[in-house]
Amino acid sequence: MSLTLSDILALEGLSAMRLRAGGQGLQLAVRWYYVAENETIADWIMGGELVFITGINHPRDEDNLIQLLMEGKQRGIAGMVILTGDAYIQSIPPRLIALADELGIPLIEQPYLLKMVIVTERIGTALVRSENALQSQRDILMQLLTGDYPDLQMLQQRAIHQQLDFTRPLRVAALRLEGIQNLFRQFPPEQAEAWLQQARRTLRQRLQQQLNQQGNSFPLVERGNMFIFLLPDEEDDFYQQKTWLQQWLRELAEGNEGLSLLCGLSAKVQQLQDYQRALSQARQALDLSENLRPAQRISDYQQLGFIKLLSAINDPALLSDFMHDHLGCLIERDRKSPWLLMETLETLFQENGNVVRAAERLGIHRNTLHQRIQRIEKLTGYAIGHPQFHLNASVALTIWRMSQNHLREHL
Repeated sequence: MSLTLSDILALEGLSAMRLRAGGQGLQLAVRWYYVAENETIADWIMGGELVFITGINHPRDEDNLIQLLMEGKQRGIAGMVILTGDAYIQSIPPRLIALADELGIPLIEQPYLLKMVIVTERIGTALVRSENALQSQRDILMQLLTGDYPDLQMLQQRAIHQQLDFTRPLRVAALRLEGIQNLFRQFPPEQAEAWLQQARRTLRQRLQQQLNQQGNSFPLVERGNMFIFLLPDEEDDFYQQKTWLQQWLRELAEGNEGLSLLCGLSAKVQQLQDYQRALSQARQALDLSENLRPAQRISDYQQLGFIKLLSAINDPALLSDFMHDHLGCLIERDRKSPWLLMETLETLFQENGNVVRAAERLGIHRNTLHQRIQRIEKLTGYAIGHPQFHLNASVALTIWRMSQNHLREHL
């Protein structure tokens, strides 16, 4: 687990530092500390810093302090420390305290009598120790996930030494940022790359905060464009873990920052040698989540059912032929909305044939839906309620949703 602001406030010798606002952010991970010497800080921080404001080298009135806090929020700082005393900043303005609470940024007061050299030495030492332990934990987890380890028993001993409990059942969670391809299509490479890196820093910080709040002691690792971590799966514990994760992903997608993640979950893992396969399962569920369940944000490998069989077929032509054999007649390429009948049929199946609910979901009149049903039945030669048609069409619709070609055409 990364060093948090809560950990820092508990360090020996720092008891004089007092939290004044933003307590909801105490589980934010601290990457490093930064002592602000200039009028602004935006150009000097990257996210995750604990920013110290002394007022020694630059006057700090209320407006400037508020400006610094807003810049810190934009850049994703972990917290802000204001040094107070008679000489420079006499007290923390109430307006700054209120803003820190509103933004969720921990605001800490440090008296000038507590020497800065002591504070930075204690924090710096703790950060180095934490990072060294965290790097070892990441290394252990990555070796398990990739299967690249010389000796499993030795790796198990390292895990015990680093206080990683792999004796309980766990799940592998893989998250991926959405819309990267569209980002680079719409903006110049330099601008798109800058946004992407900032988005990754922001997501890394927020995800680590959530894991800290859940008491998750396993490290967060990154591989390519994925964030990977472990979730406990014991009795009702996994349901609670999955619930907070799904809620967090939805809130993130509904925010105004353009950040959106999809998640794939593996089956339960109980043996160390099974983590490589679990990562493959999580990635498979993640890919299917993007195609089949984007609104739910999470796809659970254990709940994929027959989709696992479809995704295991190596020849995509077999799947494509099956889809076209059964529902290809519904794809009207010469129309403005070539997928209209496919989407109508899919909605009908999702609503268990309830015409009223299907029409409401599609945003059309029931008479219009009945007309589409008649077209579907005429083109396929089957009544929608026919059992064999329902089975084949359900599989064909799933293949249609899984198809990357469909996604490209649909965009």
